[in-house]
Amino acid sequence: MKVLMINGSPRSHGNTYIALHEMEKVFTDSEIETEILHVGNKNIRGCIACMSCVKTGKCVFDDIVNETARKFEECDGLVIGSPVYYASANATLIAFLTRLFYSTHFDKTMKVGAAVVAARRGGLSSTFDELNKFFTISGMPVASGQYWNSIHGREAGEAAQDAEGLQGMRTLANNMTFLMKSIALGKEAFGLPKKEPFQRTNFIR
Repeated sequence: MKVLMINGSPRSHGNTYIALHEMEKVFTDSEIETEILHVGNKNIRGCIACMSCVKTGKCVFDDIVNETARKFEECDGLVIGSPVYYASANATLIAFLTRLFYSTHFDKTMKVGAAVVAARRGGLSSTFDELNKFFTISGMPVASGQYWNSIHGREAGEAAQDAEGLQGMRTLANNMTFLMKSIALGKEAFGLPKKEPFQRTNFIR
């Protein structure tokens, strides 16, 4: 099994990384392959709604988004980590995720998603909610921990002192491992849930 972990912090080894690395240790102990991808310090522009990806199956901007698409398709679980900026995720990360999710047309159903957020004090729950929306619009089950998946720290390394936050990351990783393995067994025994043809509507008549 594989878990792809996205670090949306511009500081590749800051407090967001501490949270992801705590999860990574649990995955490694469970013999789950992991990769942490640092995107928060990349030059990533936002989606321009050109719809080129509908024809080509990839984003018109050929950068780390297209490089990540194959890894996303192959993974069983996706963890997204972000620091909190103005009660929101890092804008670079959101640009990355918007293009990644929109331009990839493979079936994401039953890939397990988890979001983790890091902040000095506030804005954690709104950022957590923002990231989870990428999973739920894609049919991805969302793994939960023992609290909202957050860790506290301002200066680089301070999150290592947040004992409850670190415990939450370990709990989340264990729960995510269980969920991925359960889904794999379920797919073997029952297949994926049936899908109806998508009904696209709006409020303009």
